[in-house]
Amino acid sequence: MTTAFVLGGGGLLGASEAGMLRALVEGGVRADLVLGTSVGALNGAVFAADPTAAGVDRLVGLWQGVDEAGVFSGSLFGRVRNLARSGTHLHPNEPLRDLLAAALPVARIEDLALPFQCVAASIERATEHWFTSGDLVGAVLASAAVPGLLPPVALDGEHFLDGGLVDSIPVGRAVALGATRVFVLQVGRVEAPLAPPTRPWEVALVAFEIARRHRFAGAMAALPEGVTVHVLPTGDPVAPSLGQLRYRDAARVAERVALASAATATYLDGIGS
Repeated sequence: MTTAFVLGGGGLLGASEAGMLRALVEGGVRADLVLGTSVGALNGAVFAADPTAAGVDRLVGLWQGVDEAGVFSGSLFGRVRNLARSGTHLHPNEPLRDLLAAALPVARIEDLALPFQCVAASIERATEHWFTSGDLVGAVLASAAVPGLLPPVALDGEHFLDGGLVDSIPVGRAVALGATRVFVLQVGRVEAPLAPPTRPWEVALVAFEIARRHRFAGAMAALPEGVTVHVLPTGDPVAPSLGQLRYRDAARVAERVALASAATATYLDGIGS
């Protein structure tokens, strides 16, 4: 049996994935392969570097200090000024780069303790690109380059945007790589019902949600015989809505970690993992 942890995108809601990882490690579930998209690439890379309880504790500590890291900090004037200067994004990616450099003990993907891959969207080729070796920080930055918030990332003469544009929850990739048991770490948006947009800025969010959920649903429907997929619960009683996708709101990080950890532990008990 080959076990994969698949970590999806979701911005600051990704703190839930740290709680899920804590429960998986404490429950004795071991990963043979880790795949990540966007914030899931960040969580997955840190976990793959040290897939132990101590490693998860460091990941949780990273989440607890995300505000201090200043990834999405700055006044409204500062964000508008950065947009005016760049023409494409509200925030520079140097704070996120610094955060990753401090959190990751190795420089290259192939030097991680567990096999790890993350996905980004190639601008020039208009397709997904899987990072399987090479610059680890650059790969995660590319996978997490949210359009409009962070700049595209240039690597080897190519430019990349957030992996959620092409494969937000890469179950299909895990199966293609031979996984027979898949644990999906997601932020709860898969279950939350969508409604028609009522405000201009909600139009793009709804369109993106439709696209990401469509691919995930397709991958789940196409699972081959003998593959088991477990979609782990966040435990959050408040289902994510468009109004909760405020990307700078880190107020509930500790709560999300705790809720997801408890809910996932209960789920694992139920399946006898």
